[in-house]
Amino acid sequence: MRVSRPCLRWLAGLSLVATAAASAAHAADADGAITPYRPSVSSPAQLSLAGQLEFELGGLQVRAGDARRRSLPYLFKLAFSKEWGVLVGGEAHVWSRQGSDEVQGLGDTVLTLKRGWIVDDASALGLELGAKLATANDRIGSGKADVTVNAIYSRDLGAVHMDANLNATRLGLVEPGTSSTQIGASAAFSTALADRWGMTGEVSGSRRSGADSGLQLLAALTFSPNPRLTFDIGVARAPRPVPAATSLFSGVVLPLARLW
Repeated sequence: MRVSRPCLRWLAGLSLVATAAASAAHAADADGAITPYRPSVSSPAQLSLAGQLEFELGGLQVRAGDARRRSLPYLFKLAFSKEWGVLVGGEAHVWSRQGSDEVQGLGDTVLTLKRGWIVDDASALGLELGAKLATANDRIGSGKADVTVNAIYSRDLGAVHMDANLNATRLGLVEPGTSSTQIGASAAFSTALADRWGMTGEVSGSRRSGADSGLQLLAALTFSPNPRLTFDIGVARAPRPVPAATSLFSGVVLPLARLW
């Protein structure tokens, strides 16, 4: 994946710091398994271990027609208990080009409050309230704030784990003649291939009155050398809206610190 030199230095430096922190945390607490939210669009109902600050970092490249976009998505997760937690995520850097028009800079930031309910050993429910803050410039983001409510149902279906999401987003910026409310739905299915390898498949889509609907298919592989570290790599294809978009991504999930 081609990323600007400042992005590469930032990614390499932060990865080294995060890996060192994860090694130290692993030595202190071998039982603090992580709860990855990557690589799918769908969020699981389960929260991360209470008091453990988890970090997710990735690289994403999207190609749609003559448009190119590269970014470094990140997510910090902290659960206060089994029921309540907060998420802070966004894009640390974005590079975008369409034709001769090129722009790069900080992406938008998303703050999320999460509530989880453990139903039984095989299923859980979740609810997320998120707000996108317009921290990106208007050429990268919309320049307006969005608000999202996301309902989650997670269940183990034998060897397969399912995360189903249904959400509604109130968009701050819309085209004339289109609705400001967007409905989204997704379902991700993951399973273990071996002791350390896993596979994820997902279908997701969106619908908004007056605008083209969205559809995306995703497939990914995960590798977990231990319960406190997971790498992922995958591809997604969005045939709608037109022009169709192809995404390549990779990332890592690990703990940064045990706060309590």
